[in-house]
Amino acid sequence: MTFTRLAALPHRHVLTLPAVPSAVRTARETAQQALTEWGISLRHPTVDPALLILGELVTNSVRHAAALSPQLTVVYAAGEDTLALAVHDRHPHQPLLYGAIASGTGGLATVMELTLGLGGTAVVRTDADGRGKSIWITLPL
Repeated sequence: MTFTRLAALPHRHVLTLPAVPSAVRTARETAQQALTEWGISLRHPTVDPALLILGELVTNSVRHAAALSPQLTVVYAAGEDTLALAVHDRHPHQPLLYGAIASGTGGLATVMELTLGLGGTAVVRTDADGRGKSIWITLPL
């Protein structure tokens, strides 16, 4: 899915949180509330893996980026057949998403295995100034 098409998704919610461990729970709870408001059943087979992916991405930002990025931003978006989520921080490190599977350990390996297993896509988008990034996950509903 292209970024232009992502921008056209009718449902969107943006949440900015402090980069602390409790952000993981808040991000997941907010996702559940948004999905419910958008009419997406929490029993849909994509939802539990999506919440796990979200939790891993937020955990990674808290664990690895908090020193340079005291806040992180989570974007939730959905349409009739698509669920997208992103986690943004202001740390310049660009993780190799598709290389994470080869390492076989850690949160990004889990993120990528779940994303690809669901037929989804993952991309890292660099901030214009090169000092931050967003990891976007797009999953079919």
